[in-house]
Amino acid sequence: MPGKVAKIGTFSDWVGMFNDWRKDIGVNTNEIDAFHFDTLYGAIDTQEIEFGAYKGRRKWENLRQIPTQQMRDALMNMIVYQGDTEFASVEQQRNLLENAPTDWDRRAITRVMIEEMRHGWQMCALLVDHFGYSGKVEAQKMLERRAFENKRLLGAFNVEVDNWMDFFTYTDFVDRDGKFQLQMLKHSAFAPLGRSMSYMLREEAFHMGTGNDGLRRIVEAGVIPGWLIQKYLNKWISSSYDLFGTDHSSSAHWAYVWGVKGRYDEPKNEHAPDLDDLNDYNRNLYRDEVAGLIERFNGALNPGQPKLYAPHIKFNREIGRWAGQKFHAQTGEPLDDRPYEQHVKDYMPSPEDKKLLLEIIGNEKKWIAEKVGARDPLASIGEVRKSAINL
Repeated sequence: MPGKVAKIGTFSDWVGMFNDWRKDIGVNTNEIDAFHFDTLYGAIDTQEIEFGAYKGRRKWENLRQIPTQQMRDALMNMIVYQGDTEFASVEQQRNLLENAPTDWDRRAITRVMIEEMRHGWQMCALLVDHFGYSGKVEAQKMLERRAFENKRLLGAFNVEVDNWMDFFTYTDFVDRDGKFQLQMLKHSAFAPLGRSMSYMLREEAFHMGTGNDGLRRIVEAGVIPGWLIQKYLNKWISSSYDLFGTDHSSSAHWAYVWGVKGRYDEPKNEHAPDLDDLNDYNRNLYRDEVAGLIERFNGALNPGQPKLYAPHIKFNREIGRWAGQKFHAQTGEPLDDRPYEQHVKDYMPSPEDKKLLLEIIGNEKKWIAEKVGARDPLASIGEVRKSAINL
């Protein structure tokens, strides 16, 4: 790759860079330092390619078996983007370790960070072990970009997550997008990538559960007003809509044809896909799931508070057919220029909203309900890997 020279020859060299990265961004706590990071591969449902033009053929175990260079490049690009989000999320959340609302929450965010690091580790192991010199360069660059320098590959992963409302909303909904992406890769024709997904999905489930339970505890406490909670839902869910990619994506089209990335409900969906609309198809599945989760929160709202909701799929979009257009956050109705500026202030967190939130968190001890009867997150972190094949 022009302009970049790989400093790593083996994965062990990359591990040294990974250890330096942890120290450099300031998250190498005792619990993180003591954790044994490794590469985990699980079973795959079938050895045959499950969809696309190569359906029925044996899955590819290495790059030599993949028919074209274009397919190899597309596959590497997917792995790079997935890994980049994992390291970015740790950088985004790094400043929350020391101001957790409870010790359980501090240990929960420590586990989330550990597992996100392991997911990045997994993706870089694939790059180094399977993609030759180019893969080594990309694995190295993964540890050189910084979210807090606005250098991560996707915009949502350069936004600072600097308060616990951000954290809970992020882990519930941005990590839920992560679950969708991992599930779409689970049935990949590239077998090592598919085998990587089972443990990543199990670990991702804890992250989503942490976020969803944190939001439930906030709603139940009834201290932070519902309108303020709604603004943070609008912020992170609208960002997550964008993470599914552009409408009418040729990249998604060919990834499906080549069998490297399927639909979220693959292979249960027996209908032929609309190859021109794959990203939007998965985006709408995500929106339906999110709306159902938010509806559960409404039962815990104080009487008289407006119901919480998932923002409309057209609201606050930066990519795709709705990018830069002006729509109502709840109804999706089009708005003209002047009302829209006020609308954004009314429906997205402002500096004044953040100030109010931090005042509530700082001054109200019961802004979040207690976590009752829960197991220590770090004590149970190893359970998902008991049957792993360690490489």
